[in-house]
Amino acid sequence: MVTKERIDRQRLARRVAQEFRAGEVVGLGSGIPSLIPPQVPGDWGVWFLADSGALGFRAADNGTAPAPQAFSGPVDSNGQSAAFMPGGSALSMVDLAALIHAGYVDTAVLQPARVTPAGHFTHWTTVGTPGLFSPSSAVEWAACSGRVIAIMPHTDMDGSPTVVDAHPLPLDGVGCVGTVITDAAVFSVTAAGLTLLEVAPGWTADDVAAITPAAFQVSPEVKEMTFDLPDLKFPDKVYNSGLEAIRDLTDNAVVNVDGFGGPGGMAHYLLTSLAEHGAKGLTIISNTVGIARVVGFGSPPGLQAIDHSILVDAGRVAKGIASFPVSPRVGSPNSFELAYQQGEVELELVPQGTLAERLRAGGAGVGAFYTPTGAGTLLAEGKEARIIDGREYVLETGIVADFCLIRGHKADTLGNVVYQGTSRNFNPVMATAAQVTVVEVDEIVEPGTLTPEQIVTPGVYVDRIVQRPAGFSPYG
Repeated sequence: MVTKERIDRQRLARRVAQEFRAGEVVGLGSGIPSLIPPQVPGDWGVWFLADSGALGFRAADNGTAPAPQAFSGPVDSNGQSAAFMPGGSALSMVDLAALIHAGYVDTAVLQPARVTPAGHFTHWTTVGTPGLFSPSSAVEWAACSGRVIAIMPHTDMDGSPTVVDAHPLPLDGVGCVGTVITDAAVFSVTAAGLTLLEVAPGWTADDVAAITPAAFQVSPEVKEMTFDLPDLKFPDKVYNSGLEAIRDLTDNAVVNVDGFGGPGGMAHYLLTSLAEHGAKGLTIISNTVGIARVVGFGSPPGLQAIDHSILVDAGRVAKGIASFPVSPRVGSPNSFELAYQQGEVELELVPQGTLAERLRAGGAGVGAFYTPTGAGTLLAEGKEARIIDGREYVLETGIVADFCLIRGHKADTLGNVVYQGTSRNFNPVMATAAQVTVVEVDEIVEPGTLTPEQIVTPGVYVDRIVQRPAGFSPYG
């Protein structure tokens, strides 16, 4: 029987923290994972996420929980009081699920009861609720995160092993665990099985084997665990110009750009930057694809708003996905309408609410959904239909663009955004549905200036920030 000293839970938490990279979103499940925030500096460059919806939380400053009747602040996945870091925000359960399902969680740290060499696991809450089996959010973390780290004791209180070849309990994750870190060892999980990478101080590979029924290989570079932490800082998201922020936008890219009936809410400066950039063959996703210039809605007398037309006029647009792509004024066609009539662009017409929902679905990791909108009309031609509760529904797919150019009012340097007026129509949902989201704002502030309750678009969705230059006019 091995009687060597195991590392305590505080050192175990610090060892797991060595796995994180700057700017990552790290989901911390219930149990031991919630011990990690107290072990790291308060300004550490990692977004901790709890299944309570707290994004960017840290350990409570005083280490004690307020009286329940007086406390309405953030809590971790154990239900213990926490504190928001400057720039942290609170997510609803809908927003939390969307962020997880869309793959924005880079690393999930979970506490399984059992892990196999194939990376299968059963969560401790499943074992703790026999007959009911309640995995909580572990199934979602496991299925949708970029990688999954298992943190747990190497044996249970009764001495039962936790790293096993197989077990009869229901699985909460299949083939998803990539790293196993226990109070005795660190394993990597690959298609070939387990490989021992590290052992607790004073341990050997034979010591680990004596308490591990699962077979594993020993790395030729196996070493003792250390517990020093890297100095992690959040990446700099602020760019000096709009052109610099979209320099890597390629030909044939799919681009989200807000646009309603008037100039409010459009990223005019980024639109001019995109026109200067020169990318062609673009697919533009927008409510209007450029009617602000011809309708004059919301524009001062005698001025024309900068809109998507500057891209259409330059021959950069190959397709529009829009709800209202043509001018409502007979005899005053907009640029996209003229280009469509001449066969120069394609059009995918989408009802406005459906467009918003397709963007929301794409940003929430939902591949498709059924909607009654458009059923029985030309808009439903060629699409799958289904009768649900006696009503016809049409299948629509989610949308994820390559780039998103949005317009905010303020952003902090972490990318948290607040909006002003009707700029909140399509911008927030578009921000979630792109590989790269660039925000144009009037003002850039320091983290903590925007309170958690003010933040509309959390910074995890925003990759680049540009301040609209002083004196820039949205009309021209």
